[in-house]
Amino acid sequence: MTMEGFIDLAAEEGFEGVELTNYYFTSSDTDYLHSLKRRCLVNGLSVSGAAIRSQFTLADASERAAQVATVKEWIGHSVELGAPEMRIFAGNTPEGHTDEEAFHWTVEGLIECAKVAAERGVVLALENHGGITLTAGQVIRLIEAVDSEWLRLNMDTGNFREAPYEEMTRTAPYAVTAHMKAAIPMPEGRQPVDVERVIGTLHRAGYRGFVNVEYEEEEDPRTGVPKLMEQMKSAFAKLV
Repeated sequence: MTMEGFIDLAAEEGFEGVELTNYYFTSSDTDYLHSLKRRCLVNGLSVSGAAIRSQFTLADASERAAQVATVKEWIGHSVELGAPEMRIFAGNTPEGHTDEEAFHWTVEGLIECAKVAAERGVVLALENHGGITLTAGQVIRLIEAVDSEWLRLNMDTGNFREAPYEEMTRTAPYAVTAHMKAAIPMPEGRQPVDVERVIGTLHRAGYRGFVNVEYEEEEDPRTGVPKLMEQMKSAFAKLV
């Protein structure tokens, strides 16, 4: 599927927005970025955000600097896309180093990136995605250490492991975007997500942003995604 086909399908399925993730881009040229933004407009879709891969925990200082430079570059590309936020990742602790070292490297890089994000008007959305963002406590510590309103959270409902629903409750106040999974890890194994509970948690935290479907199940997404979307619509309707 091309990015253009993805945008068209999202519109056909009745979604309100799309997250434009750079893993699937064929180019980062301005003309291409503008073509995607225009395609969203004519399809009646908001660009909910952008997303890139990033790793601030690399042991080599020059490699970390390259990651920071890439994030800064894509903040600019996000502006061209019309994306108000950009999803990023912290990374894993490298072998032979401590979580505390990785934490400080990440804070240092995020502070530098958040300054550019503030200048360009794009909020950085750090995803809870294992490594040094495995737990709610780790996520909150990172965000508060950077101390910028331009760094917030992409709350991924499927990536907490210890006590997922409790950790979602702790982190929801920091979220500017969120991923809804169809299933989440529980002590007894993967279980279907309690969609109403997740939506309620976000609502009580004052969340008003997009909730993005991130589908990772074995069922064909062309049938599985609409099912999940209907569950979400039902949960939203009960908040009115």
